[in-house]
Order: sequence, then structure tokens, then C-alpha cells
Amino acid sequence: MSKLKQTPPPADYPFGYQTPPKRSGNDINGLGREDWFQPDQVFHNTGRGSGRDDIDWAAMDMFFNMTNPWSMFWENMKALWHRRNAAGPVTREPVKVEDPASMAAQVKAKAMDIGIHLVGISEYSDKDQLKGITFPYKYAITCGHVMNREEALHVPFKRGATEVMRTYRVGNQQANKLAKYIRSLGWQAEAYGIGEDLMQIPQAIRAGVGHLGKHGSMISKEHGSNFRITCVMTDLPMQIDQPVDIGVDDLCATCQRCVQDCPPGAIFDEKQWVRGAKKWYVNFDKCIPYFTHTHGCAICIEVCPWSEPGRGPILSEKLLAKRETATAE
Repeated sequence: MSKLKQTPPPADYPFGYQTPPKRSGNDINGLGREDWFQPDQVFHNTGRGSGRDDIDWAAMDMFFNMTNPWSMFWENMKALWHRRNAAGPVTREPVKVEDPASMAAQVKAKAMDIGIHLVGISEYSDKDQLKGITFPYKYAITCGHVMNREEALHVPFKRGATEVMRTYRVGNQQANKLAKYIRSLGWQAEAYGIGEDLMQIPQAIRAGVGHLGKHGSMISKEHGSNFRITCVMTDLPMQIDQPVDIGVDDLCATCQRCVQDCPPGAIFDEKQWVRGAKKWYVNFDKCIPYFTHTHGCAICIEVCPWSEPGRGPILSEKLLAKRETATAE
């Protein structure tokens, strides 16, 4: 744990954690299933389906929200308040888009001007939504918001957790501003942040923002896992981006950093079948109780070698060169 500022607590939980939910979160997520199906809501019950008390993990989700320290609670409340601006009226006739590539560049430039650090565009797929939820949009703009590394290194304690929530709150604000800008062009757009009913990681991967790591979070070439994502859904015609290969799998296949440093032992060392695809997956049933107990944990993304400032591009270059050499031989 040399990279973190404090030694994290062991995976010993209060009495309230001892009664497991009715259904395994791994089963809900489709662990071990080689067939695809629409996933259901499990945790972070604050999206369009919020208020549903039939969700198996709703009690722990509520416990997580109610036991957070004041600094986290306040950031979350501000983020929820900002969500009122996620959508709004379209203010003019649609701007004609004759060059989708030029429009994509214009939107990305605006995003950067707003303060968004990473931007990628993908086509929306109904496989990105949770069961029972629909979205009337064609494109998804993934927005990446970098955390303050010094503050984030204090996970899994209050200081680090507050930085996570602060980043989500700022991310919500910035996504709202980008959506408002697109609406000013005459095209409908809606921002989505934390706890929404979208699986944003698949969108981010297709948009070339990064790749999925062994710890179950996104890894970007520039910022590793030290960032959070939101998105803007829209019908504005834009050229889509393509997935990128920065060598994440090459490192994750042998790296043990997050596996060894995960207190509840929730990180699988090999890819698993999950809803019809073999991919990196974190044991939900082991992770979430610790996540709840430590106000969001996030140890795995901060100990990840990719998250060290300036190291990502060097790692990527070396890993891809090593692969090319091995292929040539």
C-alpha cells in the first residue's frame, strides 16, 4: 500500500452487513453467463428508475448514502441539484450539419473549453441501457474528468472519497454545459452523470476514451484510472470515434497490483464470462460491502501503475513495442 496515504481497514464489517441481499449481485450482473441479456439495476439507485424498493441491493445502497461523511453527502447533494439542468429546451432551428467530422471537432473543442479533459463520441446502443429504460438518442459523448491525484491518494478514507464525489459533481456541471451548448445549435441533448441508468463504460470504450482494466474501471493512456466519466446523449450528427488499443490487456494479464491490494479480495485474476462476453470483472458481492463500509473505496484505481502521472504514455509505448516484437518473432 505504499502508494496510498494510509493503511486501509480490513474487510471486517459491522453487524448490519451480515445479512446478504436476496440475490447475488454477480448473478444480476450475469457473471458466468455466455448469453447476452439486458442487465438490471443493482446499486447507485438514483437514475430514472430511482425509488424502486424491489432492487435486491437497495438496503445497502441506502446505507451507503446515509452513512457517508458530511463532505461526501454535501458534494452528492450539489451534484443532484445540478442535475436539474441536465436537459432543457432547444433554443433555435437545427444547424445544418454537412460535415459530421467538422461538427465532432467543434463539439470536442467546446468540451475542452468547458474544462472536460477527455472526450470521445460513439453511437448509442440499446445494450448500453438497463432493463426497462429507453433513451431516444443516437449518439453518446463520453466526457472524462480527472481527479486531483494528491487528494485521491487518500482513499479509502473521507478525504479521498470526497474528491471522488467532487469530481462527479464537477463532471455533472460540465456535462450540463456541453448539453446546453448542443441545444443552442438546435439539437436535443441531455447530460447523464453518476448513478444514471446507463452503462457508460461500454460507451467510453467504443469512443476511444480508454480501455477496461482488471480492476473493472476505465484506463486512459494519459490519466490511467484517475478520472471519472459522465456523458451527453444527443441526436446531433457527428463523426464517431473508434476504440483504441493502448496495451491495457498486456499489462493486466500479468500485473498483480490491484489483486494484491484489494482488501476483500474481489478482483479476479483472469477474465470472466459476463453477459455473453469475456472481460475483466470485479466480484460484486465481495466489493460492494467493503465499498459501502469505506465510503467508496477506490484503492484499486489509485494503486494501478497507469494512474501514476506521466507514466501511462511510457507504459503504452513499451507494451505495444514488446507485443510487436513478440509477433515478429
